[in-house]
Amino acid sequence: MYKTSDELRSSFRNFFVARGHTAVPSSSLIPAGDPTLMFANSGMVQFKDLFLGLEKRAYVRATTAQKSMRVSGKHNDFENVGPSPRHHTFFEMLGNFSFGDYFKKEAIQFAWDLLVHEWGLEPERLWFTVFAGDDEAPIDQEAIDLWKAVGADPTHILKFGRKDNFWQMGETGPQGPCSEIHYYRGEHPQDPQFNRAEYVNGAGDENLVFMQFNRYLVGENQYAFEPLPKPSVDTGMGLERIAAIMQGKLSNYETDLFTPIIETTRKLLNAPADDYFNVEKRGISYRVIADHARAVTFLIADGVNPSNEKRGYVTRLILRRAARHGKLLGFTG
Repeated sequence: MYKTSDELRSSFRNFFVARGHTAVPSSSLIPAGDPTLMFANSGMVQFKDLFLGLEKRAYVRATTAQKSMRVSGKHNDFENVGPSPRHHTFFEMLGNFSFGDYFKKEAIQFAWDLLVHEWGLEPERLWFTVFAGDDEAPIDQEAIDLWKAVGADPTHILKFGRKDNFWQMGETGPQGPCSEIHYYRGEHPQDPQFNRAEYVNGAGDENLVFMQFNRYLVGENQYAFEPLPKPSVDTGMGLERIAAIMQGKLSNYETDLFTPIIETTRKLLNAPADDYFNVEKRGISYRVIADHARAVTFLIADGVNPSNEKRGYVTRLILRRAARHGKLLGFTG
């Protein structure tokens, strides 16, 4: 079984390369030619023009491990970092993509084969969410049937609304239902009380987005749907979260991605070996420092130095918050 974060990253890439995907390097945290985003916040950002049909490349399948930041706009996890064991400012998004090539059947089969057969996750601990349908778009019955076909427990396939299980790039343009995979880590994997909003003993594992519709304006505040001529697939899986699952940890911060930073921080403080676990408020500060140290490192590496303007101001804010929590732990100077 793959356990280290490096092994997981490599095995994900190799799994999809073996299935005809081109391994594409991560783009910069600064989105190229996209003024609508402050930072790349998912794997699909560098492929946006491909999904919109504005660009063509030599491949129709791709896989990436994308550097991502979520500190502004709709996706802003800044204040969650520290109190939450699962949120980060900087993270790596593992993804596989189809640009008008394969669609739901293959995407669902790939996800099942990777998680169950390649990585050895127990099928009875996997839960799946699908789009329930609404006035604009139908229930994603195809995804339900495909999950059953690969071996998913039918009682573990749950339906949710547009907020949770429908993706759109904007008010108009490509969009479609999505299907999330969750891994339950508690004592009762058949627990019927699964709650999409906050499942304490579970972890969001992977999200499959099926871009199959085009939404267009037909009148003032009136929209219509039509099927896309070439549906596409965009998937995302946080390396930090899957590492926690594979390493048997309930917190991402107890994986090999963060423990070296936390342990170095503790040693610099000359703190007891159990300092991180002993007092929850101190644990929060350790997590903030570990996350923010990674974020600032990758921001500066991509040319985003601390400043008073735009992206540089974000770097500055992250540094200041890390410094504040350093003082709470006992650093001076």
